[in-house]
Amino acid sequence: MTDTRPESPASLDALFAQALGEQPAQGAPVLRPVPPQVSPASLPQSVVPVPDTSAPTTLPVGHEVLAELRSRASMKIGEAAGADASMSEEDRRQRGQSIIVQVVSEWATKYAASGQDLTPQQERAVREAVFDELFRAGRLQPLLDDSHVENIIIYGDKVRVDYADRPTRTWDPIAKTDRDLISLINHLARMQGQGERALTPATPNLNLRLADGSRLAASAYVTPRPSIVIRRHRTRGQGLDDLVRWGTIDASLAHFLRAAVKGRKNIIVVGSQGVGKTSLLRAMAREIPSKERVGTLESEYELYLHEDPDGPEVVAYEGRESNGERGPDGKLQGELTLSDLFPQLLRMSLRRVIVGEVRSKEVVPMLHAMNEGEGGSMATLHARSPQLSIERLATLCLEAGIGMTEALAYRLIAQAVDFVVYVRLVDETELVGPDGQHGRKHRFVSHVMEITGIGEGGRPSHQMVFAPREQDGRREPRAVPHGNISQTCLDDLVRAGLDRSVLQRPWGSWGAPLETVVPL
Repeated sequence: MTDTRPESPASLDALFAQALGEQPAQGAPVLRPVPPQVSPASLPQSVVPVPDTSAPTTLPVGHEVLAELRSRASMKIGEAAGADASMSEEDRRQRGQSIIVQVVSEWATKYAASGQDLTPQQERAVREAVFDELFRAGRLQPLLDDSHVENIIIYGDKVRVDYADRPTRTWDPIAKTDRDLISLINHLARMQGQGERALTPATPNLNLRLADGSRLAASAYVTPRPSIVIRRHRTRGQGLDDLVRWGTIDASLAHFLRAAVKGRKNIIVVGSQGVGKTSLLRAMAREIPSKERVGTLESEYELYLHEDPDGPEVVAYEGRESNGERGPDGKLQGELTLSDLFPQLLRMSLRRVIVGEVRSKEVVPMLHAMNEGEGGSMATLHARSPQLSIERLATLCLEAGIGMTEALAYRLIAQAVDFVVYVRLVDETELVGPDGQHGRKHRFVSHVMEITGIGEGGRPSHQMVFAPREQDGRREPRAVPHGNISQTCLDDLVRAGLDRSVLQRPWGSWGAPLETVVPL
């Protein structure tokens, strides 16, 4: 059998799938994808599950040997760094690479003397594994290097990997023991240089971003076994046109959203976890004129607008976790929440504010910023439907602990938010079509809802500009024949470049003449 995973130059899995034909050495760990169980009765008649044909991939050595090689190399690297105080981190990595080559070469010679020769590919893979252990993410690195991986979920020795284009798979342990796993996570935290973040009994929860932009959340000491979730951002530089090519939106909706951003409308992107809210928010933010000054507020950087040379001028703020100690006032020392950072952010002469994800009491200053500024601010929010996003925002306002009433929360929402854009995920990776290919995860915008003011009972009134069509849930216009959008908002969008005909166009019809277009 052959490995069906895409090859990656930095992937040990891809390397050994090619290089090894023999059985793994005694005690060597095997990374073995385990296909999930799918009930044929639950699938359409035209779609049947197929067995996972991936071959197991191996390293010629186990955890113990890699740990010993890492220890030898680490000692020599430390000695080299101690002898040269001016050595930069880049110099240290380069020196470390040459030391690792030397250490592994000496070990491989002794290994061959025992009658177990290594191929050049195997020796190179061991070198890469030791380098990953010291300077990268260890046995996590091949998964982080795989562009098809979306989520890595670890609970002790249980590892599950979610892909964009194939079924979820189970992998062998990332670390030999729970203690080693916690050490690996703390190693990653140190490498990122994000303050004093660490997974300890005093700080049993850890959240950080990795070098590739992935977001890691970990818990230990308060759970039976260490629990880690790594959410990878497979794309970072995309715009609305890229989302059109991927099927997340169509050209008509891209045109509408572009006008909404340029027309300075306040937008909340809503959906469940992992549906692509951040990707859509990032793409819309890239439509902000380059001369504008924008502030971003995130618990961990995920938007990376401050790294976009063609984007607006960005002041990027990132939250900070505490070191686990509490001061005389009972507050966690060193912690900076998004609500702590918001007042300073608003002093930065900004024209817009973008909040990566609204989770807590930062909702109140965000809504005030939307309400008091020029408009054009954006954020993401977890909610199961566009309508429930209103209730979710109101609940967060009430939980902020500032004595806000329900009526005031609803009024603030109605005055602040212009549009709610709902993103939906349909996962077909467990299904295989007649061509033998696995399905994919389909992420697309199904609703655009306008908040039109204060309605019955003091709650925000709303109407659907676009809502799901029956056949596949993708958006269709609810603007036939007169345009289901308030006139004042429509006038603003037209001044920002909106072609009114998009409000009549079904999915994918941009550029084609409409048979009947009723003027708005």
